[in-house]
Amino acid sequence: MSMANSQSLVSGLTQRIPFSSGNPRIEETRGIVHLYPEDPMASRLPIGRKPLVYVLDVPNHLTYADFCQFCGSFIQHVLEMRVTRNDGDEDHYGVLMKFSSQISADEFYSHFNRSRFSSLEEGVCHMLYAIDVQFTGSIEHAQSSNVSTEQATCPVCLERLDQDTGGILTTICNHSFHCSCISNWTDSSCPVCRYCQQQPEKSTCTVCETTENLWMCVTCGFVGCGRYRGGHAIKHWKETQHCYSLEIETQRVWDYAGDNYVHRLIQSKTDEKLVEFDCTHAAGTCEFCDGLVDQGVNEALLNSKLETIFEEYNKLLTTQLDNQRRYYESILLEVRQETEREAEEAINRALSQRLHKAQARLEKYKREKIFLDEINESLMKNQEAWKVRIQEAEERAELAIGSRDRRIHELEEQLVGLMARVEAASSELNVDVVDQRTGISSSLQGGGSGGGKQTLTIS
Repeated sequence: MSMANSQSLVSGLTQRIPFSSGNPRIEETRGIVHLYPEDPMASRLPIGRKPLVYVLDVPNHLTYADFCQFCGSFIQHVLEMRVTRNDGDEDHYGVLMKFSSQISADEFYSHFNRSRFSSLEEGVCHMLYAIDVQFTGSIEHAQSSNVSTEQATCPVCLERLDQDTGGILTTICNHSFHCSCISNWTDSSCPVCRYCQQQPEKSTCTVCETTENLWMCVTCGFVGCGRYRGGHAIKHWKETQHCYSLEIETQRVWDYAGDNYVHRLIQSKTDEKLVEFDCTHAAGTCEFCDGLVDQGVNEALLNSKLETIFEEYNKLLTTQLDNQRRYYESILLEVRQETEREAEEAINRALSQRLHKAQARLEKYKREKIFLDEINESLMKNQEAWKVRIQEAEERAELAIGSRDRRIHELEEQLVGLMARVEAASSELNVDVVDQRTGISSSLQGGGSGGGKQTLTIS
């Protein structure tokens, strides 16, 4: 990213933030960015500001594509972006952004300052206007053929890196791309050198948590300290018989059973590639050379010894892997048997519970059946008794009806006789009725039973 070094003294009111960029294994660029102080009112923009904004404290897990997506529609107004490493903060990085106009920079600042990177993020985007950037120097740690200066073309699309045609993003390892090209790269590593901005955590001993002289078991991944520290790596070998351990610092493999190194390839500290291990001892003094003077014979025997060691290492590794396979197969068999036994016990418990519940329900139904049988028997007995009572009641009713009919017949006969006597008596009587009020006298004369004659006399 082309920026002029500041030649004037910066006011004491400004904020100075040191930064660095580049692959620490190859070349590291250091500098200082001068920022305007943050306004407590958060409403006034600095006077004399430039379209240069520095975004602080971007979380490391946000990739370049994530940050470009966060910028959204403002990405088309960005001329350059440089990702920097914040000194003393390994979990965050900074982004220095240069816009095409002051209006775009002000709108970007107003829209994204103090806003969250995403709905799932707790951290907010904190940015300040930059006054100037000073590069204090560059430190070369190693020389590599695949490392070059800033390229004039984008490594992705192979087009020229021109600010007029699109924004340019310079990664933390000093490789430049078009923003539209790097937006499609979802990995956190650089597409050119594979340098990752998310540095792995430092390994520690699993037991004592020390960070020095660490060895990792190549069979199960256990990390322990060496025998000159706490000796937890060799204790792990004695407990598990995992005889191969990798020294994390030198990337060499040690065989505890043979008490020597068994590797032929080591990892280069320069470019982290695997290279063949070359003997650096003087001729005639190397333990592999066995004091041979003749260089040709020495070389042939050395190759033969290395081949033999390589074959032996493969055999040992195969045997160890077979042992581990049998060991884990036995563990899996035990786990499977234990699982089957637990499943069978669970099934038996479930069946026992269901059988117990069924038996309880059967006993309950038996008691209910006995109760219902008793009720039915009682009802049958009551039915016979009631039948007898009903029959007796019917007989009594029939007797009462017959007695009533006879009584009615007798009364009717008495009534007929009584009526006959009344008629006979009335035929022999003469009745004279005299009305006191009207002065009317009447006489009633009746004949005999054979016929009656009544006469009414009015005076």
